Amino acid sequence: MSGANDQGTDPSPTPSAMRRALARARDGKTLDVTEAEVLLHARGDDLETLLDHAGRVRDAGLEAAGRPGVITYSRKVFVPLTRLCRDRCHYCTFATVPGRLESPFLSPDEVLEIARQGAALGCKEALFTLGDRPEDRWTAAAEWLDAHGYDDTLSYVRAMAVMVLEETGLLPHLNPGVLTWSDFQRLKPVAPSMGMMLETTSTRLFTERGQAHYGSPDKDPAVRLRVLEDAGRSSVPFTTGILLGIGETVRERAESVFAMRAAARRYGGIQEVIVQNFRAKPDTAMMHRPDAEREEMAAAIAVTRLVMGPRAHVQAPPNLIGAERGGVDEYALMVRAGIDDWGGVSPLTPDHVNPERPWPQIDDLAARTAALGFTLRERLTVYPEYVRMGEPWLDPRVAGHVAALADPETGLAAPDAPVVGRPWQEPEAVLVSSGRTDLHTGIDEAGRTGDRRGDFDSVYGDWDELRSGVDREGAVPRRFDPEIAAALRAAEADPAGLSDDEALALLHADGPELEALADLADRVRRDAVGDDVTFVVTRNINFTNVCYTGCRFCAFAQRRTDADAYTLSLDQVADRAEEAWSAGATEVCMQGGIHPDLPGTAYFDIAAAVRDRVPGMHVHAFSPMEVVNGAARTDLPIREWLTRARESGLGSIPGTAAEILDDEVRWILTKGKLPASEWIEVITAAHDLGIPTTSTMMYGHVDSPHHWVAHLRLLRSLQERSRERNGRPGFTEFVPLPFVHTNAPLYLAGLARTGPTVRENRAVHALARLLLHGSIDNIQCSWVKLAEDTCRRLLAGGVNDVGGTLMEETISRMAGSGQGSYKTISDIRALVAPTGRPLRQRTTLYGEVDEERRRVAEASDGVAPSVRRTSLPIV
Repeated sequence: MSGANDQGTDPSPTPSAMRRALARARDGKTLDVTEAEVLLHARGDDLETLLDHAGRVRDAGLEAAGRPGVITYSRKVFVPLTRLCRDRCHYCTFATVPGRLESPFLSPDEVLEIARQGAALGCKEALFTLGDRPEDRWTAAAEWLDAHGYDDTLSYVRAMAVMVLEETGLLPHLNPGVLTWSDFQRLKPVAPSMGMMLETTSTRLFTERGQAHYGSPDKDPAVRLRVLEDAGRSSVPFTTGILLGIGETVRERAESVFAMRAAARRYGGIQEVIVQNFRAKPDTAMMHRPDAEREEMAAAIAVTRLVMGPRAHVQAPPNLIGAERGGVDEYALMVRAGIDDWGGVSPLTPDHVNPERPWPQIDDLAARTAALGFTLRERLTVYPEYVRMGEPWLDPRVAGHVAALADPETGLAAPDAPVVGRPWQEPEAVLVSSGRTDLHTGIDEAGRTGDRRGDFDSVYGDWDELRSGVDREGAVPRRFDPEIAAALRAAEADPAGLSDDEALALLHADGPELEALADLADRVRRDAVGDDVTFVVTRNINFTNVCYTGCRFCAFAQRRTDADAYTLSLDQVADRAEEAWSAGATEVCMQGGIHPDLPGTAYFDIAAAVRDRVPGMHVHAFSPMEVVNGAARTDLPIREWLTRARESGLGSIPGTAAEILDDEVRWILTKGKLPASEWIEVITAAHDLGIPTTSTMMYGHVDSPHHWVAHLRLLRSLQERSRERNGRPGFTEFVPLPFVHTNAPLYLAGLARTGPTVRENRAVHALARLLLHGSIDNIQCSWVKLAEDTCRRLLAGGVNDVGGTLMEETISRMAGSGQGSYKTISDIRALVAPTGRPLRQRTTLYGEVDEERRRVAEASDGVAPSVRRTSLPIV
C-alpha cells in the first residue's frame, strides 16, 4: 500500500480471513479491530463485495433518517484566519512563517469581506481554519493579538464568529485545532459546530524523529482523542476524521476508526467522519511520498461506514479525488464505498489547506451525484439531527441563526432562506419565573412528578459504553487486621502523616478496629476544635433546575419542558432571601442548574439582588461549575469573573461540583461537567483573591476507597498552597457527601451501587478528620443524606458541624433522600442532645453570631414560616 507503513508492507490477510470478515460484514455483525484491519486490505473482487456491504449500510441509515437517496454538502466560504501555527507537520503547506505573510492574522475587514461575498453567493457556512495557538511559537502573533486587544487566538476567533453571525448570517464552523473543555465552553455560544481531524492514533508518527507528526505538540493522539471526548461532553456537534497515507500502518488506521466510534457512542457528538487521502505537496518534508491509492481510500471509507454504523455521516472531500482517473470514476467509487456527504464546497474561496486541488462546481457535483442515483441536497454546517434536537446541542445564542437557515421539517438547509445578519446577544431577560417554582415545598408534599427526566435515554450519553469504565471490584472492602492495627498505631503518632496504604487500611476497618478509628478521630477533633457542635441558620436558594450538563448522578436537573422544571425570577430570589433574614438566617446558599439561556452576568445580578434587598446577608453561592460557565459566557478570565462577582455581593463559594477529583471517575459520573483541573483552577483563584470556599467529596457510587484517599490528599495540598501563598486558609470546612442513589440516573441505569454503607460513612468521616488534621479544622456531616442515628455516630467519630437549617433542600430530596428539606433549630438541638455536647450557632466562616441574629433565629426556630410543614412523605 502506497500510503501505509513506512516500515515495510503490511502483511496481507489470508483468503480465509478475508472471507470470514466479509461474511460478518454482509450479515451485519459487529466487527472488531482485527476484522476491520483485514477488510482494509480488500482489493479486486473482495473490494467490490466490501463496497456493496458498506453501501447497503449507508442506504439503510438514510432510509431510517427519512432521507433516502440523499447525499449532502455544505455551501461554504473558507476563512483562513491565520496561517501561523505552533506545530510542524511534515506534509502541511497551510502553515507558514510570519515573514511570508503581510499580517499574522486576517483583519476583521478581511474576514467580513470574505463572509459577505459568500453570503451574496448563497453560502451558509463560514469555515474558520487556522493554526494551533500560534502565539505560543511566534512573537509576531502574540504582539498582533495584544495590539488589537485580544488575550489569545481563541478570543479573536470568538469575536470574528460573532461578527460574521451579526453582519452576514453565515454560520461559523470553527477549526482552531486542539481545544480544551473550557475552550469549548467559550466557543459554543458563537458557533453551531466545530471540528478537528483526529488524523491517526499512531503514537509512532508523533514520537519518532522523521515521522509526519514529530515536533508537533498538538498531534499527540492522546491529546486529540481528549478533544473528541471534550466536544461530546460539551454537547458540541463535532467533525473529525482520519488522514490516509501519512505513514500509519493498516492496523493503526483501523484503530483510529474504532477510537472515533468509541467517542461517538459515548457522547453522540461526532456529527461526521471525514476520510481524507494524503496528497503530496511541493516544498514539504513529505513531498516525495506517494499519494494514497484510490482503492485503499475506497476500502477505508467502506470500513469506516461499517464500523461507525448506518447513522453516522461519512464524508470524502470531492476536490481530493478525480472525476476520471485511469478509466475509473472516483466519485462513483467513493459513493459506492458508503459516503453520504461531500463536505463543504465553496463557490468563492479555494481550499487553503489543499490549494492545488480546486473545488468542483456545485452544479457539476450535483449532476455527478444524480448520475449515480442520488440527489444532492444542501445542509448546514451542523447536521440535520442536531438541528432538530436543538438543546443541548445548539446554544440559544446561535439557535435562532440556525433556525433562520434550516428547513424545519428536515433540518437541512432551506433552499430559499435569505442569508442576512442577525443580532448575537445574551438574553435580555436574565431570570424569568417559570415552571414548578414551589418545588422547594412541593417536594415534601406531593413529591417529584417522575423518577427521571424526559430525555433520560439521550442526555447522559451511551450507558453501555460507560459500563466498561466502572470498577466494581475496587469498591469491595478487603480486611487485613494486622494492617489496620498498624495503621491505627501510625495514626495515633501522626494523624496527618498516614501513608496511602495506611489510610486505605483504615477505610476497611470494621468491628473493634472501626470503633478504635472513630475514637481516635473524636480525640483529634476535640484537640483541634473543642467540643462545640456548630450549625448555621441558612437558606438554600436553587434559582433554576433547568440543566443539560448531563450529570449522571443528579436527579435535580430537568429539561425546560419537564413537569418539575422551574426558574425563579430575581424578585423571587430576593424575596426568599428576605424571608430567610426574617427567620434569623445569616447566610443564603445559592446554586442552580446550567440553564442554556442564563447569561454569564446573571450570577452577578443574583448576588446583587440579595445584597440590595438584605445588605447584611452573607452570600455563599455559585459552584466552580457555575463560575466556569459564567466566565465562559462572558469571555472573562476566571479571576476577573470572580472579582466582579465579589463586587456584586458574593462572600464565599461552595466547593461543590467536586464529586471525586479524578477524571476517570468524573467522566463516568458526568457527561459534561468541568474536569478536575478546572475545579482546582476556580478554587485556587478564589483562595488567591481572598474568597473562602468549602470543600466536598461525593462518594459511594462508582468510585473506590483509593479515590477517597487521593481526593483528601488533594484538598489538603490546596489548603497548604493557600496558607503558603496567601498567608491564610482557603477552605473553611470539608463536607463528605454520601451518594443518594434512589432517583440518580446512574443508579437507574444499573451502573452505580446503592450508596455507601454506614460502616463506610463512619470510616470516611473519621479518616477525613485524621488526614486533614492541622489543615482543614471543620468536618461536617450532611444530615440531608444521613439518618439521624448515623449523624450522631459521626459526631462521635471526628465530626464537629452539622451544616445548617437549609429551609429548602431540594437537590437531595429529588434524588430520593428521606431526611426532609429543612431542620429547625429545635430539630438540630434534638439531634445533638444525646451526644452531650454543646450546640453553637455559627456564621458561614465559623465566627460568632451576634445576639440580635441569634434572638431572631430562636424566635422563628431558624426556618421561614412559608416552608414549615407538619409531615414528610416518602419520595
